[in-house]
Amino acid sequence: MSKVKYYYDSETLSYKKIKRKKGRRIGIALLSIVGAFLAGFILLVIYLNIPELETPKEKALKRELDNMTLQYELLNRKMDQVQQVLANVEDRDNNIYRLYFEANPVPEEQRLAGFGGINRYRDLEGYDNSKLIIESNKTMDMLIKRLVVQSRSLDEIVALAEDKEELLAAIPAIMPVKNENLKRMASGYGMRTDPFTKVRKFHYGMDFTAARGTPVYATGDGRVVRADNRSSGYGNHIRIDHGFGYVSLYGHLYKYNVRRGQRVKRGDLIGYVGSTGRSQAPHLHYEIFKDDQRINPINFYYGQLSPEEYDEILQQSQQENQSLD
Repeated sequence: MSKVKYYYDSETLSYKKIKRKKGRRIGIALLSIVGAFLAGFILLVIYLNIPELETPKEKALKRELDNMTLQYELLNRKMDQVQQVLANVEDRDNNIYRLYFEANPVPEEQRLAGFGGINRYRDLEGYDNSKLIIESNKTMDMLIKRLVVQSRSLDEIVALAEDKEELLAAIPAIMPVKNENLKRMASGYGMRTDPFTKVRKFHYGMDFTAARGTPVYATGDGRVVRADNRSSGYGNHIRIDHGFGYVSLYGHLYKYNVRRGQRVKRGDLIGYVGSTGRSQAPHLHYEIFKDDQRINPINFYYGQLSPEEYDEILQQSQQENQSLD
């Protein structure tokens, strides 16, 4: 089909060829280019401002980044739990172990030394999640430092203990009832709700739930100084003097298996769980005294628990619930 176009000239009464102007052709071409450019620019702006329009690779990278951020947050939570357990071990080291062997406590400055001065995390700055990554690295470095100091401290304690076997045997270092599944912890040392008055007051021992007649064991070597019911609230109870200022108490017993003045070894059967005295249900109320002052029994179960088991029972003992006596 011919692209030549004609028009009818009424004056000459004939058809004449239409001649296109070159300037108009150039204008149309430029207009087309400008229109295409504007359309492309508008589409680009729309693409950049609609987050849903992501390539498969971008989506995969975003999922990977989100997962990495989540894993760092979970790691920080786990490290927080480790720090709590380590802080408890450090407290026991300074206030119990070193006290046993008349050694000076490890200063806090020594445990945390070496983390001031230069910025050792500069290479981790400038990224979207720099703060999270830097905090994770700081926490990890701090834990490693504290663990090294604590390990050296315990090595020193072991050396001090070599000549003190009698003291180590006397310290009440196990739980007074069998608790393989760690489910018998009912109430710990600290502020608790009284089961009778419903008022919060300080609970000076640990309550272990157990059926009536469950065996109760001596937690360290010593001599039975009381096996009676003449102490208000405890009902039938036993007290063992371990020497070195330590006394353990076992309350609300059903009956005794020892008598006053008898020598016992750690792990010996001394009585049976009951609910005598000021008790709401069958359980064992257990206390430890050091130089006539009640102290938290949770610090003395190192003789039979792994670090993971100790962490679990520590969490249970810190719950502010209702005691059973």
